[in-house]
Amino acid sequence: MKNSSIEERAVNLAQYIIDSKDTVRGAAKKFGVSKSTVHKDLTERLAKINPALSRDVRQILDENKAERHIRGGMATKLKYLKEHLDN
Repeated sequence: MKNSSIEERAVNLAQYIIDSKDTVRGAAKKFGVSKSTVHKDLTERLAKINPALSRDVRQILDENKAERHIRGGMATKLKYLKEHLDN
């Protein structure tokens, strides 16, 4: 990803998120950039480059945001279950 332009990266990130339904954190790890970069690419830059694609990716980001508290709760539950089993 280092050799592509910012615009190309924004479009590639959007396509990845739409295809995989991955989170901003997952996309950042996959593309080797920070979460802040992914977020800025998808929310600000992409709207200027491709408004239709921006709307599609916004729906997924909103879904992920709505589900975030559930994923966090499950991670905490698994953490404490594992600690309980180890003791």
